[in-house]
Amino acid sequence: MSDQPLTLTDAAAALRAGTTSSVELTQEAIARADVLDEQLGVYVTRLDEHALATAQQADAELADGLDRGPLHGIPIGVKDILAMAEGPTTANSLILDAAWGHERDAVVVERLKAAGAVITGKLTTMEFAIGLHDLAKPFPRPRNPWNPEHWPGGSSSGTGAGVAAGLFLAGIGTDTGGSIRMPAAYCGVSGLMPTFGRVPSAGCVPLGYSLDHIGPLARSARDCGAFLGAIAGDDSRDPYTVDRAVPDFLARVGEPLQGVRIGVERANHLGGELDDPAAEPAFEEAVATLAELGATVVEVEIPHYADTVVAQIVTMVSEAFAYHREDMRERWGDYFTATRAFVGTGALYSGADYVQAQRVRRVAQRSLAALFADVDAIATPTASTGAPTYEELERRGVMRPLGTLYTPYWDAVGNPALVVPMGFTGAGLPLSLQLAARPFEETLLVQLGDAYQQATDWHLRVPPLAAAVASAA
Repeated sequence: MSDQPLTLTDAAAALRAGTTSSVELTQEAIARADVLDEQLGVYVTRLDEHALATAQQADAELADGLDRGPLHGIPIGVKDILAMAEGPTTANSLILDAAWGHERDAVVVERLKAAGAVITGKLTTMEFAIGLHDLAKPFPRPRNPWNPEHWPGGSSSGTGAGVAAGLFLAGIGTDTGGSIRMPAAYCGVSGLMPTFGRVPSAGCVPLGYSLDHIGPLARSARDCGAFLGAIAGDDSRDPYTVDRAVPDFLARVGEPLQGVRIGVERANHLGGELDDPAAEPAFEEAVATLAELGATVVEVEIPHYADTVVAQIVTMVSEAFAYHREDMRERWGDYFTATRAFVGTGALYSGADYVQAQRVRRVAQRSLAALFADVDAIATPTASTGAPTYEELERRGVMRPLGTLYTPYWDAVGNPALVVPMGFTGAGLPLSLQLAARPFEETLLVQLGDAYQQATDWHLRVPPLAAAVASAA
């Protein structure tokens, strides 16, 4: 296997410099999948022939002077809850009607194709983007490339694992409670959850109608910004999208951080009995790096944190149950065990509970807006542990390790959040920094994440499994 660029932006530059081609990048991605995917369970459906044909077209267009932007000719994976005309959409479930999304593209997939992206296939997810893999069902079990005994996180499991292992340079994830940011964190890559409504969700199987975000996972924050520029923007087919101009998300890359105020949140993060000993020192070092880069760091406390996390859970399972109620009545046994456990709890909440959850969310949004009058961004760990093992998840249940995850609050309020690698546990598992900002300030997050990654190299670390494959070849 060739020594191809690690990041999307480096690959885009190499394409334009003529030092690689889209076909070469795609062949490399296919070769890695041939070797690694059986072990990692990244793909539900591979689209090798389609990808190579698209790559040939991209090379021809670039040679003719037609440049569709930074994704042109770049191998990209799509989470298998987004419709794509070239392949079935399963949501990793026996439940979803085989005709759902047949021969049509989700809006995001339409935009990826228009941007010249090379879509390599449909990627594993937790069933309907919630729960945990069920070995009794005929879908691949996704594994973490840093240690295949460990979970890659969910629900965008295949996206996180695939980017980390080099099976593609970036991929689409969705985030309702942390499903972009958790696998990015656990797999040692970057992930950007945009502001709610920034990216249209039409053509995506819903989990929580008022919570679902679609966004990129890639190796770097800069990659995520370039990717977001291709998929953001209003669309009439999605009533939740916001009619707001799409900026250049890379516009502030390289600008100094002087004048940027970062609130550091410790009150609701770290200090738990399950925390990995390396998590707090890694977080403090990351904060110190941002300060050394010129940012002003102050202590803050996120308002209504615990209540808002509960409101997110009530909202998510209630909205999920609204979508699945009839199928759960008729096909209970066809659902994954963990999906039943999560979504089924939505039947236990009343309409009054749901209304109260929405009130909590609005109060939190207003209080958070007041906090953002004093700071530009908020820094927290993404999680206080590395990825749990499958054995731990099966023995303790998924909720215990998820209690060390600090992502759901930001889904409830709808603010954008970026996660980037910040180190490793003693066992060699990635740790991650989370940065959140005001609504529609993804450009600032990309600036912060890129500045941090210019000063560190955590995002360029490659799992030993993937590195060994490249060395052997």
